[in-house]
Amino acid sequence: MTDGPGSTPDMPSGWAAEQPPPYGGAAGASGPSWASPGAGAPQGANPSAPHPSAPHPGTPYAPYAGGQYGYRAPDAPRPGIIPLRPLTLGDILDGTIKLIRSNPRATLGLSAIVAAVTGIPAAIGQAISLGSLGDLIADPYSADTVNVPIAGLAAQYIGAILSYVMTFVGTTVLTGVLTRVLGRAVFGGRITVGEAWRLARSRVLALFGLVLLQALILLLPLLALAAVFVVLAAAGAFDSMGAATAGIGALFGLLFLLAYISYLLFFYTRLSLSAPAVVLEGRGVTDAMTRSWRLVKGDSWRVLGILLLTAILAAIISNVLAIPFTFGGSLLGMLNSGTAAGTVIAALLLAVGQVIASMITYPFQAGVTGLLYADRRMRAEAFDLVLQTAAAQNQSQGWIHAGVDDLWHPGYAAGTGAASGPQSGPYQGTPPYGPYGASGPSGPPYGPYGPQA
Repeated sequence: MTDGPGSTPDMPSGWAAEQPPPYGGAAGASGPSWASPGAGAPQGANPSAPHPSAPHPGTPYAPYAGGQYGYRAPDAPRPGIIPLRPLTLGDILDGTIKLIRSNPRATLGLSAIVAAVTGIPAAIGQAISLGSLGDLIADPYSADTVNVPIAGLAAQYIGAILSYVMTFVGTTVLTGVLTRVLGRAVFGGRITVGEAWRLARSRVLALFGLVLLQALILLLPLLALAAVFVVLAAAGAFDSMGAATAGIGALFGLLFLLAYISYLLFFYTRLSLSAPAVVLEGRGVTDAMTRSWRLVKGDSWRVLGILLLTAILAAIISNVLAIPFTFGGSLLGMLNSGTAAGTVIAALLLAVGQVIASMITYPFQAGVTGLLYADRRMRAEAFDLVLQTAAAQNQSQGWIHAGVDDLWHPGYAAGTGAASGPQSGPYQGTPPYGPYGASGPSGPPYGPYGPQA
């Protein structure tokens, strides 16, 4: 026996009579009939009031409240390599891998060609240097081998300098092409190497200017320090340097090194998104650097952490892939006694190792930088709303128009006004493809997950 009416299967213990039924169960006899939001409302309720479980209209990504009846925002659309919402670190790395897998010819193939061409001089110089060391090891007391290491080192340095120059040119062009590939892959589209080159070639000169100016900014403290040393040396300041002066100089050098590392990381982070701005937005050199500075501002530590993690991962991958070929080429180079055949084989092994490592690391680093740029625009400018609307249009028409490349124009950023976007192609800066449509900044005509019905 009980003292009162007990709980029924339709009403768990401790629940009020007005609570909804258990998950998957039917409404109890004593409780009201609960319908989905919008299907009906309790008697006396304001029909125009939002449902209690609905997200706030100003919150595009409502948090998951937990429990069986907590609201959970629908997943953002993912037509391509990333979900069209602000990205996590996992999204960026996963999207970069998907970029490489979905466009192997334009990423791996083009990177391999650039790495092969740019790495040949360094490989030849290193093989010649290793051959000279092999002669020295075979007969260390021979008078003829005294000048051989000097010639080998000269060949190695000359080859390295030529490779650096060629790498500068090749990677600059490669960055532009890979950025264009990424811009299309975000929408799920694929692009050929020829088409990517046609889209990026007009930005190559701006990329060269950007790389040179960034290098000058990053090396400026070192150049200033070198100029100071030259002036002091010319004045004879180092002729009568004592132990105390040397200790002060060493302390100054340590402090300068720490300050320079901070300077390097700061400017490298703030200017890291300049290249995507040059390629995708068509900006000039200084304008792209200013654009990158504004995008990174407010999230510098996160961007720096992702960039450093990317550099570490790229270095690990590069070394792991190149070690077998580098070891084999170096060993063969020292043991071939300077023969032409041995030098050629050693150079080929070293070049193959460099190509295999670079064909992975080049697109990996370019992909992370491009997706960081997209993430910062989505976070700072609500750019994900523009991407989602375009993705919905692509889905409705059943194919991806090349006009999606124009969506990266800064005129589509939130707060810039629809009229400032490009006025050509199917995605003009007009409703509903502009960031605010006809309604202006007061509110978009579409929701955070595509056009509203």
